[in-house]
Amino acid sequence: MALRPSDALQDVGEFIRHQRESAQKSLRDLARSAGVSNPYLSQIERGIRRPSADILQQIARALEISAETLYVRAGILDGAPPETSTVPEAIASDMKLSAEQKQSLLSVYRSFVSSNEAGASAEGNDNTSR
Repeated sequence: MALRPSDALQDVGEFIRHQRESAQKSLRDLARSAGVSNPYLSQIERGIRRPSADILQQIARALEISAETLYVRAGILDGAPPETSTVPEAIASDMKLSAEQKQSLLSVYRSFVSSNEAGASAEGNDNTSR
């Protein structure tokens, strides 16, 4: 079932606000990391302004979620919202976890990723010296 344009604006705004709160980011922090003004982001969250695909992509990057999710919710792409495709998205969208638990899981996940990337870099350096 397709959303009316006004419903899509409200839906994407509410979704962005929920994701921002789940990530424990202030409106100001998200606006800064997404490269938009505080008032503009606030208007998007309240369903007053219709963000462009570029702005949605910047917000998605700052929230560490897929841009496609926001495109569908904004009515830019047709179809149901896609399944979560990354670990940070899955954690952020899990309603059974508290904000503190989500932050803890994200912190552990990021430390594992960093450790694996550092290990891969070290292995690459070891192979080149042989």
